[in-house]
This record gives sequence, structure tokens and C-alpha cells, in this order.
Amino acid sequence: MKNIIENEVGAILTDILDDYKKGRAVDKMDIYNQPDKTEIMDILDSLFSIVYPGFFRDKTHKIYNIEHSVSTMIEDVMFHLNKQICVVLKYTKEFGDNEEEKLEQFAQKATVSFMRRIPKVREYLETDLQAAYDGDPAARSKDEIVFSYPGLYAITVYRLAHELFLLGVPLIPRMMTEQAHSKTGIDIHPGATIGKYFFIDHGTGIVIGETTIIGCHVKLYQGVTLGALSTKGGQKLRDVRRHPTIGDNVTIYSGASILGGETVIEEGVVIGGNSFITQSIKKGTKVSVRNQELIYHSDDESLHHKEQDESWFYII
Repeated sequence: MKNIIENEVGAILTDILDDYKKGRAVDKMDIYNQPDKTEIMDILDSLFSIVYPGFFRDKTHKIYNIEHSVSTMIEDVMFHLNKQICVVLKYTKEFGDNEEEKLEQFAQKATVSFMRRIPKVREYLETDLQAAYDGDPAARSKDEIVFSYPGLYAITVYRLAHELFLLGVPLIPRMMTEQAHSKTGIDIHPGATIGKYFFIDHGTGIVIGETTIIGCHVKLYQGVTLGALSTKGGQKLRDVRRHPTIGDNVTIYSGASILGGETVIEEGVVIGGNSFITQSIKKGTKVSVRNQELIYHSDDESLHHKEQDESWFYII
């Protein structure tokens, strides 16, 4: 019997290898000068062990002295983070091929500055944990939240990645938050600015864009989008405010979309589910969708109710 694969594999190999020679972005083969995703995810796991020392650790090893264990882990994280920052800095225009010493100095300074910010990150996370506990009557303990709430996981990754983003480290912060996105369905860009006591309930489908600003004591439910009004401008919109500002003590219910860099949701606003908002909302306002249609069926009657106002939303 003629082996079709054996006869064709040589031609297929030639076709694919020739296709690699076209000079496109997808043809890049410089595997030694690109970040190691596995190593970066290992760094992220270690950072969780540093941030939450009693919750995330390698239980295959018996630890008698937690301080010694954390000390070793911190040194390991700094070594590997510095290495990966050196790699990703080559993606920037600031460092040329002959500036290895300058690149290494920047990477070391960024690594040290990031690790010095860990206490600040933990300060913010303590408030996020408290907000989750206060805001969810289903939570039986704070331990339950740390171990099992996807919202806190995504917020933790964001807060770590955000500090690297502020230090000018490229690529790594986005890789971290996209890892959280893939695990939780919560997409928070590391460039967003988020205050204390931030609570994400359920969380799946939440999107928070790069230039979003969120105040303190803000609660988001699943499916909320804090996005750009339009991205037709593509790369021309880089570094332009595209996403909304959310004030303190704002609650945004599931499925709501708030869009645009000029949109400001002021303090104390409550946004109802499935609202579509592209304009600023004044302090203390409650916003709900009005034009939905509800139909009730039962065995002996059919009730039909429809709101007549066809506006996108109304203000109470």
C-alpha cells in the first residue's frame, strides 16, 4: 500500500520552510531574544506566594521558617524578573543593539523599584479583600475569598502588573493580565488606574480598558465594559484618553457598557444592568434601562408589558 504521508511530507516541509522566509511578523524565529512565557507565569505564581504568604506556597517542601522561605523566593523572583525585563526591553526604541550595559542597569533598577512597591500592593489588596467580604453576603470568610474568588485573583494580578507598567516595563505586564483574563474571563489592562476597595462580583466578561480611571469603593458585576467609544483610529489613538472615569462609591450592574474618554460617572452613581452609556452622569444618579419588553405567560392568561419610551436609558 502506498504511504501518502511519506511521499508528501518532504514537499510540505519545503513549502512551510519557504513560507517562513517572507519577512512577515508571523515569520519571526528569534526564539532566544523573546520573553519566556512559562518563566513569567512562574514569577507571577511566586509573587502570589509573596503577597499572600500563608495561602500560596509549594507544599511539597516542609517549611519551618516562613521568613527564610520568603527571603529565598524574593531573591529568586528578582533574578528571573531582571532576566525577563532585559529581554523585553529590546522591544523598545530606547535601547539599541550595543547598549547592553544601559539596558541591564534599567532592568535592575526596575526590578528593585518593583519589589519595593510590594508593600504598597499588599496595602491596596487588603482593602480589596475587605471590600469583597463586606460586599458579598455569600462570603463565609476572607480565606474563602483569597482561595476561590476569581475577582480577587484578577485584581491581584492587575495590581502587580500595574506597578511594572508604571515603571515602563513593556510586554510583561500585559502577559500577566492576559493570564488572569484566560483564567477568570476578567480583562483588566495593566495601564488602568484603580483605587482602593475595588470589588468585582462574579466577574466573567468584565473589560476595563487601558486609560480607564476608577475611584475608591467601586463595585462591578459580571459583563461590565469600561471601554472606548470607537477604535477606528487604531494606532493613532495610542496614549489618548479613550476610556471612562468612574468616581468613588459607584456600583455598576451586569451587562452595562460605559464608553468614551470624556465620559465621567460621578460619585455615588448606580448603573443598572444592560445600560449603554456614552455621556457623563451626575453625582448620586441612578440609571436604568427602560425600553425592555417583558412578557409573562401562565396557564390561564398572557400578560404583556412594554415600556413606551424608546430612549437608551432614563435617569431616576
